[in-house]
Amino acid sequence: MFRAIADLEVAGQVYAEGWQSWSPVRIHRAGEVSERAPDERAQKTEWRPDKPVAEGVIQAEGVLVVAPPDGPARAWFSPRPSSEVATLRAAPDRDRLVISADGQVEQVQAADLAAVLAAVGDRLGAGNVADIPPGWCSWSYYFKHVTEADVMENVDAARRLSLPIEIVQLDDGYETDIGDWLDVRPRFGSLERVADRVREAGMLPGIWTAPFLVGPGSTLATRRPEWLVADSDAGTHWNRTMRILDVTHRAAAEHLTNIFRTFAGWGFTYYKLDFLYAGAIPGLDAYREGMRLIRDAVGSEAIILACGAPILPSIGLCDAMRVGPDVLQETPDAQLDVENLVWTTGLRRWMNGRLWVNDPDHLVARPEIKDREAWAAHLEGYGGQAFSSDRLSILDRRGLELTRGFLGASRSRRER
Repeated sequence: MFRAIADLEVAGQVYAEGWQSWSPVRIHRAGEVSERAPDERAQKTEWRPDKPVAEGVIQAEGVLVVAPPDGPARAWFSPRPSSEVATLRAAPDRDRLVISADGQVEQVQAADLAAVLAAVGDRLGAGNVADIPPGWCSWSYYFKHVTEADVMENVDAARRLSLPIEIVQLDDGYETDIGDWLDVRPRFGSLERVADRVREAGMLPGIWTAPFLVGPGSTLATRRPEWLVADSDAGTHWNRTMRILDVTHRAAAEHLTNIFRTFAGWGFTYYKLDFLYAGAIPGLDAYREGMRLIRDAVGSEAIILACGAPILPSIGLCDAMRVGPDVLQETPDAQLDVENLVWTTGLRRWMNGRLWVNDPDHLVARPEIKDREAWAAHLEGYGGQAFSSDRLSILDRRGLELTRGFLGASRSRRER
């Protein structure tokens, strides 16, 4: 049930936050309305699954700001997003703008849009936010075809080229199926050996999982169907309807804990947790319980990156948060959509250093990337997590300059 909380003159800008990392975040002007999910799949995997955008309104999840050109700006936000994130709407009514919400919200006021978003971040902040060392990730070059040899080639290249890489993160491609995280494809090699070799090189090993997703043909789904959320799914990925691990089931929770204790025992210290929106489909209590189980398993010193994650409900659960789409899609001749990347990550910059370290995604600087200069310039000035995702040995001179400058700027900020 929505209730009106403000009645304003129609003027200026309206900032509407999205539900999760990949959801649209927009600044609207008078007369504009929020875009709606184009289909059922997008509603579940990119928008807020249970809150479709109403027709003819601007809709936000947890944070909405109205900023007149002459100030002041006013923000309405959910004060306790660990348990409830209100949907907010701004609806035109002749020459007025009516703000409504379906849950508890608080209001804060400041001089302009940037100042009021900073004030919201300060109100919601999780305390001290530690910097994250610069790193390398396998995804945006190797995608699902990565092997142990590929990872170690880049470890060697980073040392040979004197690149300031301190974290080496293996991404998707090592597992036999989604959900079977300890079952490794024979062609990949050994996870335990990767962790050992990365540590021997003086770097921190990292690993990717989608901890709440379960492939329908996985060993887990076949052998333990009772561990899956009944009558629910996480939408379609990899041309399959993905199931959801039920972390409220005691044995399933123990299984999840065992996976991450095993990774921690092998020496992994950086965890990219992807497609996390799935964990919140059964509810925020289940999502936070699943994230708590993982944190308890890996320890307080481990670094957790949340990706595809419900944004406000993740406060206090992660060290870094993806704040936009992937830089590259897994398609031949993929290129950067720099305008969208810069816009989306820029709008969420107010979160960086207040809620967590923002992850705008990787730098890709290999010669065939047409807009590498513009993307590198944005990232270097952004101040968030700094990761490269190229095959380092094929970078040309300019690609190396961009990579070294970006990673070096991150290290310099940490050493101040």
